[in-house]
Amino acid sequence: MARPVTLFTGQFADLPLATLAQKANEWGYDGLELACWGDHFEIDKALETDSYVREKRDLLEQHNLICVAISTHLVGQCVCDHPIDGRHQGIIPSRIWGDGDAEGVRQRAAAEIADSARAAKLFGIDMVNGFTGSKHWHTVAMFPPVPAEMIEDGYQDFADRWNPIMDVFDENGVKFGLEVHPSEIAYDVWTTHRALDAIGRREAFGINFDPSHLYWQMVDPVEFIYEFPDRIYHMHVKESIRVLNGRNSILSSHLPFGDRRRGWDFVSPGRGGVPFERVFRALNDIGYKGPFSVEWEDNNMNREQGAPEAAAYVRRLDLTPSDVAFEAAFSSNV
Repeated sequence: MARPVTLFTGQFADLPLATLAQKANEWGYDGLELACWGDHFEIDKALETDSYVREKRDLLEQHNLICVAISTHLVGQCVCDHPIDGRHQGIIPSRIWGDGDAEGVRQRAAAEIADSARAAKLFGIDMVNGFTGSKHWHTVAMFPPVPAEMIEDGYQDFADRWNPIMDVFDENGVKFGLEVHPSEIAYDVWTTHRALDAIGRREAFGINFDPSHLYWQMVDPVEFIYEFPDRIYHMHVKESIRVLNGRNSILSSHLPFGDRRRGWDFVSPGRGGVPFERVFRALNDIGYKGPFSVEWEDNNMNREQGAPEAAAYVRRLDLTPSDVAFEAAFSSNV
């Protein structure tokens, strides 16, 4: 039951899609999860002309690649985030930023995510991944003391902004996968439950499962899989490592990725601590049939080495569930 191994293009958006598609094929990937930035997949252009999505599909087919998902992380972050500031301006299109008025940015971002469902349908796929942002993430240290009402207001804000977006997803037969991640409305087991409850556990809103963000928080990604078996719609193969040597902090000391003084970091799949074999077995247990999409990040490794290595690593660990118990061979009736 080998599942497709795809490459998320977000960390390669500095390359034209035509260049990356050729490389991905040479690196051994079956397809691409297209980021909605760079020239990889532009939502506004997809809705402007039929030829845009046809040309994207033709390009992928030329390199024997499939696409089952597009991803909207950067714009999606702006839907609920507080505050909206220069960090956001640096990662979103100028048409979404506009004059920088925070509420205007949020509303334009929400409209873009709704449009991503329409674009996905035109492209012939039914999966969009991304972030939501969070009105109350900035309170995570819980000091100054945070009233319970402030946290509840954050979940209500999320529901108020994302339910109308999910209405559009329903209309187009598309699902959204939130990448559970610090800085989002859901970042661990308990906040995922609260976010799902806030949005009424509607079917259109699920999870893009990424074990790297759970592992560095010291949450077992396997337990997460079993906690949300019906909500894992897509999966990122992304790796992290903890370096808690008595000096390094899990909060990472405001240091950039790749700095040895961080308490955790992203590394190439197979070179960190995520228990990927257990993860893949658990995904088999819950009947996950989607792709294994490699999200490759490692500031201390060349991506031309890391990306093909990651594809080979995933193929080695993927396993087809057995249809017979090995102990059946011991039966006297055999």
